[in-house]
Amino acid sequence: MTNPELVQKLEKTIQNIPDFPQPGIQFKDITPIFLDPKLYEEVIKDLADFSRGKIDAVCGIESRGYLFGIAIAVALEVPFILIRKAGKLPPPFVGEKYDLEYGTAEIEMRTGQLKPGQRVLIHDDLLATGGTTEAAAKLIEKQGGEVAQFSFLIALKDLHGTERLKQFDAEVHRILEY
Repeated sequence: MTNPELVQKLEKTIQNIPDFPQPGIQFKDITPIFLDPKLYEEVIKDLADFSRGKIDAVCGIESRGYLFGIAIAVALEVPFILIRKAGKLPPPFVGEKYDLEYGTAEIEMRTGQLKPGQRVLIHDDLLATGGTTEAAAKLIEKQGGEVAQFSFLIALKDLHGTERLKQFDAEVHRILEY
């Protein structure tokens, strides 16, 4: 459970940008967190505490999942594995396609970096519909890893991403929910 004081600090820090990137969207700008090193440390502590002793590796989703994911891995002294957009990693890699509102996308991860049976935390900054996160979980499973946890700075409850992730029978942690 996240400390209510941390939630309040983040709610005061994260900026709402109306109509970005398109009309009707309320963008949550997390970049002001990085202007406050102590607040960033509190966020990492919260996210790391959720996973302490429960995982063997952290996978972060490009690119904003790296902003916290690497620090979580360092705090827990476990490996960090990149999940990237298609075409960004050298071979060998494995990919997973997923549907977008208009079309499809693909993410990839290098093979051989995740060991079969490793318990994995998948981290991203924001959970919306869960499509990218679901594809990341399928990548982990393709390589014999166990999706043990998901963590997010923010979850948008009206988009039902948490429900989409239930198929993986993994813990889900989000610090803020809108």
